[in-house]
Amino acid sequence: MFRRIVAAAGAAAVAACWLAGMAYAPQAHAEDGYDLWLRYRPVQAERTGDYRAQAAQLVAAAATPTQAAARDELLRGLAGLLGTAPRLSETVTRDGAVIVGTPSSSPLIAKLRLHTLALGREGYLIRSVSVEGRQATAIAANDDIGALYGAFHFLRLLQTGQPLQNLDIRESPRVKLRVLNHWDDLDGHVERGYAGASIWDWHKLPDWLDPRYADYARANASLGINGTVLNNVNSKALSLTPMYLEKAAALAEVFRPYGIRVFLSARFSAPIEIGGLETADPLDPEVKRWWRAKAGEIYRLIPDFGGFLVKANSEGQPGPQDYGRSHADGANMLADALAPHGGTVMWRAFVYSHEEPDDRAKQAYSEFVPLDGKFRDNVMVQVKNGAIDFQPREPFHPLFGAMPKTPLMMEFQITKEYLGFATHLVYLAPMYQETLEADTHRRGPGSTVARVIDGSLHGYALTGMAGVANIGADRNWSGSHFDQANWYAYGRQAWNPSLEARDIAEEWVRMTFSNEADVVAPVVGMMMGSREAAVDYMTPLGLHHLMGRGHHYGPAPWIEGGPRADWTSVYYHRATGEGIGFDRTASGSNAVAQYAPPVARRFGDLEQVPEQFLLWFHHVPWDYRTRSGRPLWDELVHRYTRGVDYVRQMRETWRGLDGRIDAQRHAQVAAFLAIQEKEAQWWRDASIAYFQTFSGRPLPAGEAPPAHSLDYYRSLEFPYAPGDGR
Repeated sequence: MFRRIVAAAGAAAVAACWLAGMAYAPQAHAEDGYDLWLRYRPVQAERTGDYRAQAAQLVAAAATPTQAAARDELLRGLAGLLGTAPRLSETVTRDGAVIVGTPSSSPLIAKLRLHTLALGREGYLIRSVSVEGRQATAIAANDDIGALYGAFHFLRLLQTGQPLQNLDIRESPRVKLRVLNHWDDLDGHVERGYAGASIWDWHKLPDWLDPRYADYARANASLGINGTVLNNVNSKALSLTPMYLEKAAALAEVFRPYGIRVFLSARFSAPIEIGGLETADPLDPEVKRWWRAKAGEIYRLIPDFGGFLVKANSEGQPGPQDYGRSHADGANMLADALAPHGGTVMWRAFVYSHEEPDDRAKQAYSEFVPLDGKFRDNVMVQVKNGAIDFQPREPFHPLFGAMPKTPLMMEFQITKEYLGFATHLVYLAPMYQETLEADTHRRGPGSTVARVIDGSLHGYALTGMAGVANIGADRNWSGSHFDQANWYAYGRQAWNPSLEARDIAEEWVRMTFSNEADVVAPVVGMMMGSREAAVDYMTPLGLHHLMGRGHHYGPAPWIEGGPRADWTSVYYHRATGEGIGFDRTASGSNAVAQYAPPVARRFGDLEQVPEQFLLWFHHVPWDYRTRSGRPLWDELVHRYTRGVDYVRQMRETWRGLDGRIDAQRHAQVAAFLAIQEKEAQWWRDASIAYFQTFSGRPLPAGEAPPAHSLDYYRSLEFPYAPGDGR
């Protein structure tokens, strides 16, 4: 169980409390989800003896906070998994020792000469070795943080029932910046957050450090996440005032031993709002001086500050275009202020103008590609996985591969803004994998998005991935137990974008619920089909942006009017009596032309386009014959129903695990699956009722009609749906 330590100072004080009062024994308590995947429950009895023999002794320094964190994690984990803590020692005195450290912190590691140099700062190796004739396991790295990551990996082997003999594991992250973006406001509200209020208690900081902060850092370190943006991209300039910088510095102190650097979202107009200037023009000398001074102030408080995340000239946010300047002008001004301190600017490419677009999907490409090569070396352009906005399914963003001179940083959404909030079981790793494996063809076949992100395609020196977090004050952190899997999967895929979604799911289930095969197999099966099911009952065949206005809760394909056409549903589905879909071919908006020619030809050809993107790229007649042989209308109805049926099957599978999962968590998941089935049925029925008014066709044989009239569905309102942008 995560220990709850009252801390009034930094992580060093936390570590001291652990050393003074910690009894490394498993604790009996209810399963409420607080422990995440770091539960450390006893392993299967047939493995306990073997594991104890392999981990009876621990040789680990604790001279630094990070070394102490690694040693304490191993003591905590081994005590929980094996029932007894290993014996601490300064040398190997018996078989079955675990040795942790770096060549500079551990004479034993230095003596083993394990060739760690190529691992970099954050990499590690785990190897079975012999020390003076005694069998041991070495967890070695070049830096303390690498050793900590290795300690978590070693514990993961035990948690998932892996053998500990003949180990030879070498791991280094393929992506340098692996960051969580918190869309948390200073008043505790979380935009697109579905797990309660913000975990940052700004009012009590910096004097009270909730023990939850250290547990948050532990969980992230276990995945290799090494950065966190504390505040909303729709930021307030107040975040950069001395009062709030001191609060951020207190959090940075807790996170530092776990290798996590603090970043802040910076409001572009801050020089006006808190600096007393009359302009925020990025080329104005006074503005440049103000940001340089602000950067210096931040680094005096937070020496390892990561840098700024910026949302500019998007959805009404201020930015350099307010002064006739480019995104490069704005990003470079901030980059110059951070450069002397080693900071990074993450400049979001989620932009669209106030003018009416011909196709919003084209705007980021149109604005950023002409700027390729004009950004400073410490700027990353942060690009969403798709060109619209975290939809249940989107084709990969055309910017990937199109800016060879500018590091592009992936932005995934972990919180399920468009995928059922916290109550729908939708495992996101297959979506992440689908995007990362997509081939941009920018440098021939094999030019995958993953190779853009990890820098191998274009030789980027700076690489990164960001995940928009769904972490809140709820006891289980994520609002539901299965949403924890998306946090876990994001961290694992940020470390290595080539990891398979199914393998990650199996890891997570074994660590979170059970190692028993008859539990693991059905739960992993549920997870792996869950995202496809959500696409089916929400936005099949490439439909998109059909959710309720503002709060994005529930189906509303009828949304029209308002201040912007591209904030409506009808803008995207374009249903008429003749057909449905957004024509992005050469005869329409020609958005396909933003992709490399082989991709553009495939997407633009009605016979070649993947059917999952059919209505994303094509306006198709209702009687178009789909690849199943069904007319388009029949296929749409079939997929809506198929999605609901999958949720119903998940409920049955989960019901069959009663007694195999602890009662508290089983009951909540069962209740949420019931909500999901009800809402999936709502999605199906409301969508069919609406689109049938255009198709004019009867329901296919055997398909049930909607439970209510279209007027009923259109009358529903949800003024207090959680997580809205206010």
